[in-house]
Amino acid sequence: MKFEAVLDDTTTELEIVEDANEVVFDDDSQTYEFHRQENGRYLLRMGTKLYKIDNVSYDKHTVTFTLNGNWHSVDVRNEQDLLLDRMGFKTSAEIGEGELNAPMPGKILEILVEEGDEVELGDPVAVLEAMKMENELKAPIKGVISSIAVEQGDSLEKDALILEIEASG
Repeated sequence: MKFEAVLDDTTTELEIVEDANEVVFDDDSQTYEFHRQENGRYLLRMGTKLYKIDNVSYDKHTVTFTLNGNWHSVDVRNEQDLLLDRMGFKTSAEIGEGELNAPMPGKILEILVEEGDEVELGDPVAVLEAMKMENELKAPIKGVISSIAVEQGDSLEKDALILEIEASG
């Protein structure tokens, strides 16, 4: 399967041939072994090099991890994602991009919009108090407020849904 990976503004196209345990990138082909250990660590052997991968987390197309102790964040898209991007469609992982979720645990001090309001990308829509600081939360996309899931005074956990915006324009 073919992929495109973006790391530090450098885009690399690669193909993984699972049957042959082979990866092809930059017109070079290397064999690989990939194992998950019981402690959650991944081991990747490419040629004679061994890489230790820990702290793996996923967010839509972004994979964040430590590689031999150094933090990395890579944007990864497969053939289907790339085709849908070129055609202007959203992938299933991106459909939720109009959702505003709590970036950290906290308390809603104020909702600045109402259902049906039109908002622009970056418009303030709510104020969340966290660690005794007020954080102005902004609209992640341009659109119309379709639902508000919280009320003033609500205490929220990290990633709790605050409101949804139906994309426009």
